[in-house]
Amino acid sequence: MIKPLGSRVLIKMKEGEETTKSGIILASAAQEKPQVAEVIEVGPGEKVDGKLQEMLVKKGDNVIVSKYSGTEVKYEGTEYLIVKQDDILAVVE
Repeated sequence: MIKPLGSRVLIKMKEGEETTKSGIILASAAQEKPQVAEVIEVGPGEKVDGKLQEMLVKKGDNVIVSKYSGTEVKYEGTEYLIVKQDDILAVVE
């Protein structure tokens, strides 16, 4: 498994399809890049001014991330993103 370092987070983007008002189903490739993702793994945090910066997300959280942020990685046939905790805008509850 991939274990992020520092204040980085491994996420998997949520796939989705959207139905238009007329009933046409748009594949996820035809839509804007989705922003909701599931947290797969969380780094240990990093020291800032001698203090450990707490990680605010945990494995299993659904989060909203900045568009086009992070580094894409493919591991065992699955696509993930590694983002900095600062690129996570909110936790979806």
